[in-house]
Amino acid sequence: MHKLFSNKWIILSLIAPAIILFAFAILVPIIMSGYYGMTEYAGMGEPIFTGMKNYKRLFFNDPTFWKSLRNALLLGLGFVFIQHPICMIFAILVDKVSGKWEKFFRAAYFIPNVISVAVIASMWVYIFNYDFGLINNVLKWIGLENLQAEWLNPDHALGSVLFVLIWHGFGWGMLIYYAGVKGIDQELYEAAAIDGATGLRTYQYITLPLMKPVIRVNVTLAIISALKQMETVYLLTNGGPGDTTQFLANYLYLKAFRSYEYGYGNAISVIFVIVCILATVILNKIFKSTEEY
Repeated sequence: MHKLFSNKWIILSLIAPAIILFAFAILVPIIMSGYYGMTEYAGMGEPIFTGMKNYKRLFFNDPTFWKSLRNALLLGLGFVFIQHPICMIFAILVDKVSGKWEKFFRAAYFIPNVISVAVIASMWVYIFNYDFGLINNVLKWIGLENLQAEWLNPDHALGSVLFVLIWHGFGWGMLIYYAGVKGIDQELYEAAAIDGATGLRTYQYITLPLMKPVIRVNVTLAIISALKQMETVYLLTNGGPGDTTQFLANYLYLKAFRSYEYGYGNAISVIFVIVCILATVILNKIFKSTEEY
């Protein structure tokens, strides 16, 4: 067996299918996007090579691109600093509940993630409606009519969309943190209790340090999810009113398949990939630096 797996041709034949799949599914499309990003192309006919024209337009003459990138980064910050702390708290609380109730809450918090995105978006459009929406009706019922608003108008639309996206992704974040909490040996808590550590101290000195690998993965996934957010935004506001709630992936789709600026859309996709790689590298460096202390 050792001789078999020391044979370079055997090793190559085993990894070749994965390499071919990676090349055709990821590497080749990225290279093609890089090429089409330097062309003027409507998706039909022959592309006209224009060099860096699309990128110059993207960086210097397209404020909507920068707004979509800003909104994506705001969503990423919302995931990390609002959604994830709440997710971790609920993961710890669910872990403390035993028996059937633990299973019930674990499933209940994950329900929004198994519902169709189209259903979620339609539901929230009705909830945000000024005339018969749930939010405004509840505010009216408790005597706070002055707080009623058009929740999807330019003044409130971005906040409303960010809220929906943070709410919708709660189940995944909570489930990943819950799995991390369940993986911590309970004997560590028992030993800490014998030493006199109780309450928040156990979470500060045991739970959080042992959860660092889980936090690292979850935060990285959250930032990438924020950057590629598209379906919910498209169905909820389609980037409107105007470009108030425009996000990077949604803007890419609109340019490539609605405006028929396929070359320009590919230029956006190249920048999109670069931003995702940079975000991953930066996050890895941040977490590596924190693990050294």
